[in-house]
Amino acid sequence: MDGMGFIAWIVIGIIAGWLGGKLMRGGGFGLLGNLVVGVVGAVVGGWVFGLLGISAGGWIGSIVMATVGAVVLLFIIGLIKKA
Repeated sequence: MDGMGFIAWIVIGIIAGWLGGKLMRGGGFGLLGNLVVGVVGAVVGGWVFGLLGISAGGWIGSIVMATVGAVVLLFIIGLIKKA
């Protein structure tokens, strides 16, 4: 992975984590928290989209996929916290 690819990955993670935090009640988790949620969410989103046979490309597709994954991740974390 080249330098720009890594930076793009970080930017998409931050955006997706922030969007996921906004969609799932709250203002996010700060820069590092949003980054972690976004990056892990991107992995979860890629897995979910793969199971459904959906392909997402480009910046917008990557952000949508990562945001969906972040929302799923935050939903699961919320269920665990309630238990």
